[in-house]
Amino acid sequence: MKEPMATPGYLGIDAGTQGLSVVFVDENSNVLATGEGGYEMLPGLPESCYEQHPADWESALSAAMNELRSKLATAKCDYEVLAIGISGQMHGEVLIDENGAILGAARLWCDCRNEAEGIELTTRFGVKIPKRMTAARWLWTIRNQAEKARLVANITTPAGWISNRLTGQWLLGIGDASGMFPIDQVTLDYDERFLKSFDELVNQPDFGTLRSLLPAVRLVGADAGSLNRRGAELLGLPIGVPVAPAEGDQPASLAGSLIGAAGMVSVSFGTSVCANSVGDRAFVGVSDVVDHFCAPDGKPINMVFLRNGTTFMNTIMDMFGAAMGGNRNEAFESIMPTVVDAAADCGGLMALPFMDDEPGLGVNRGGSAMLSGLNANNASPGNAVKAALLCTMFNLRLGSAVLDRRGFPRHEIVLSGGLTRTPALAQVLADVMNTPVTMLSSSSEGCAWGAALMAKYRRQFGASETGQWEDFLRQHDTATRQRFTPNPADASVYDTTFLRYQELIKTMSLTR
Repeated sequence: MKEPMATPGYLGIDAGTQGLSVVFVDENSNVLATGEGGYEMLPGLPESCYEQHPADWESALSAAMNELRSKLATAKCDYEVLAIGISGQMHGEVLIDENGAILGAARLWCDCRNEAEGIELTTRFGVKIPKRMTAARWLWTIRNQAEKARLVANITTPAGWISNRLTGQWLLGIGDASGMFPIDQVTLDYDERFLKSFDELVNQPDFGTLRSLLPAVRLVGADAGSLNRRGAELLGLPIGVPVAPAEGDQPASLAGSLIGAAGMVSVSFGTSVCANSVGDRAFVGVSDVVDHFCAPDGKPINMVFLRNGTTFMNTIMDMFGAAMGGNRNEAFESIMPTVVDAAADCGGLMALPFMDDEPGLGVNRGGSAMLSGLNANNASPGNAVKAALLCTMFNLRLGSAVLDRRGFPRHEIVLSGGLTRTPALAQVLADVMNTPVTMLSSSSEGCAWGAALMAKYRRQFGASETGQWEDFLRQHDTATRQRFTPNPADASVYDTTFLRYQELIKTMSLTR
């Protein structure tokens, strides 16, 4: 009897903050199976310190692949992996000695120990270096853990570490690399001026030059090695499978949202909000509210990040749910229709969402969320919840206004995250931002699917082709989508309310 032919496809790996996922897609990018593995933060650390051990990522990867293989076997699907893509949480600091051994746990993007170093490097370079950037972490390590720093031969990110374990190469996609150190948009490599300035600041040759420690930068499609024996054993795949340059979660998310053209914006709207805009040129200067990195093909990305997303709205829902004798989910089911129907001005009710601080907007203390303008006429759950949602959208507009004033294009917002569970709220976002909003059915597959797309591009184009990434993404844009265009009448009301919102922030004495 003739053996069935194996289904060819691509493997995507995503190492997130709370767990690792894998996905296998066929040559048409349809998801055939997924797998997951979990890990935790290391316990017992001081407040605002967040670390994980890279060995836990490997264990999670092995568990995820076991689950994926089991699902494919249950579906009686024999498979062939043509290429592998990798995504991981950005801005981490993974330190390796000359023998390839890990020097302790990895510090993650959310670790807050090096805010002063970020400010210092921003002032020195004239380019924003947020505290979560790897360069700021490394400067902190040099100054606070000098004995460890002297042993370091390579610095990488979680995605870069996984890539090395699979291939033996110290390489990184340009998007993830830009979360380690600023990229020169002319050379599409680390900025030599800033590398020199960093070494001059450290002024201690025994730590090595920063260039010698950082992974080499590669664009999407470039050769990033292939599975070696160790990688093949870890994944249960043959030696020699090509691997795409490992990318950060934000560039991979852009890929998964099929965003490649200037003027497109990926907005993930949940407990935090992250808006990544593809720029038509590099951002010049420093803005507190805008961070910068690169798309997988090197295009400049401007990021507006808000710590305060839907947390305030969820807290109000929790209160209503408890008062109703239920929980948040029951409150959402009961109250959300009234939120959708609430007037654009919430009857004059306004809110501030600052359950946490918001450094990009100059808000330096949390625990100051509030409702303002409450009276007998507007005291309804729909108005209260909608006001709590609108203030976060207004904060996104505040951050985006910096880019608007610079003339950066914004043609379309591709929305993902918790907000998509109530599609009518996408209409509110379109009206507030006065920009069409799109929701893709494929966006739920996340960074792992984006990583699989990068693997497919690596296989199909490789380093010999340039400038094809945007077209490649456009060819995959066959997903079912919902599109919301701004309503001029409501947009006008939100414009007026937005002016009042800016005055409300000023009167709270929250800004620096």
